Amino acid sequence: MKTRFASFLIAAAATFVGLLPSANAQAAGYTQTKYPIVLVHGLFGWDTIAGTVDYWYKIPDALRADGAKVYVTQVSAANSTEVRGEQLLSQVKQILAITGASKVNLVGHSHGGPTARYVAGVAPELVASVTSVGGVNRGSDFADAVRGVLPDGSPLTAAAKTLVDSTLVALIQTLSGNGQLPANAEAALVSLTTAGSNAFNKKFPAGIPTTACGEGAYVVNGVRYYSWGGNKQFTNLLDVGDAALGLTGAFFNGKANDGLVSSCSMNLGQVIRTDYKMNHLDEVNQFFGLVNIFETSPVEVYRQQANRLKNAGL
Repeated sequence: MKTRFASFLIAAAATFVGLLPSANAQAAGYTQTKYPIVLVHGLFGWDTIAGTVDYWYKIPDALRADGAKVYVTQVSAANSTEVRGEQLLSQVKQILAITGASKVNLVGHSHGGPTARYVAGVAPELVASVTSVGGVNRGSDFADAVRGVLPDGSPLTAAAKTLVDSTLVALIQTLSGNGQLPANAEAALVSLTTAGSNAFNKKFPAGIPTTACGEGAYVVNGVRYYSWGGNKQFTNLLDVGDAALGLTGAFFNGKANDGLVSSCSMNLGQVIRTDYKMNHLDEVNQFFGLVNIFETSPVEVYRQQANRLKNAGL
């Protein structure tokens, strides 16, 4: 009797499982958006260094594996939002020419968020959606603190700009094969301050919340806006970047932040979540995947967003 009952359960389970799609069937086309996905890095970012060190660690391949067409762009590692935006616009047009697509889905991390918003603002007909990841949409308290130490016109500011442009930025852009891009660390800093962000938002208000920490318009000029990000600084004992983000996070006076951007500043359009247990580097799966093991993998969050875009017909 027990043997017959066990056999019955096994058969029933097999029948039930047979009615469900397999894992492979579920994954097939999961990230296959209608329009190409274009990734836009943040401050001091790159596409790939020496062909081996990716800014978007393992993210493009994970998206491509299930159907997405993904393009990784390179704009100035440090410059104003407008300069970076024009560089991105040029690359978007190239991607559209190559693919034959009519629009793209822009995904920007950190300063890449406003950079993507610039393109959506000046050429909405080319953009299906903007997803801001840890985006500096209302400025950064840390940038405000740095600007307080390096005010406009100060000799110290001029010296710091020259040093950063000629060393860190030059190194990043040279190693990534983009040494010809213009660098201006002070312009980048101004863009990332609260004052600079507010000035930019007056020109490009699409998706910006009208309340302190709310959501913004979901769709403006045919462009869909999304945002997500983290609110932790220390997430992995092995990640050398966590200590630095812990220090920079102290400048936010108790406000939830990822080490460089407050959670409320990240909000744009439809807010997916800004309380992932991730820091600013975790949001792009850095440092080499050393992220919070008790939180959803950043790679999976990007896959989920691609699926969200797919289901929205984008």
